[in-house]
Amino acid sequence: MARLGLYLFILKLVILTAEAGTGMRSNPIEFIKSSCRATRYPVLCAESLSGYARVIGRSDRQLAITALSVSISRTRSCAAFVKKMAKVRGIKSREYNAVQDCIENMGDSVDRLSESVKELGRTGRAVGEDFVWHMSNVQTWVSAALTDQTTCLDGFATPRMDGYVKASIRRRVLGVSQLTSNALALVNRFASRH
Repeated sequence: MARLGLYLFILKLVILTAEAGTGMRSNPIEFIKSSCRATRYPVLCAESLSGYARVIGRSDRQLAITALSVSISRTRSCAAFVKKMAKVRGIKSREYNAVQDCIENMGDSVDRLSESVKELGRTGRAVGEDFVWHMSNVQTWVSAALTDQTTCLDGFATPRMDGYVKASIRRRVLGVSQLTSNALALVNRFASRH
């Protein structure tokens, strides 16, 4: 009788565990929110990725790829905005030079993020040291893209640069940097779980 009770208890525990697992697998939004807790900006992370829940499913790899893709898209948009700011009427010479540097940095950032997505795509069948090598490349490129974004803002660091151009570019670049930071955290999460 005691064995039967123990058996039923274990069976019930197995069923409940399986049901909980199935519930989580069927809800990619919860997977995304849970994964985003590992990022520095979890609310932004969940908001920016929830629209891709179907594509992401419950795949850490696809989550990282999607986060990088969102970051690329927003960085391209930001780079286009910065280019427009170079043509603002009345822009001062110092601001114009800072904008030109920023355009170059944002272009480099897009290139590095694009390379990181390609490299992450190569991890599909990679194992052992091969996987570690690909992931190291991805992490290096995403970190460099984040540095490019920060460097873009360095040109506007002096107090004499306060104004519309600086404020507009700063707001956009900071938003992109937060997305890129989140993408890096999700890349690191994927690397650590593989």
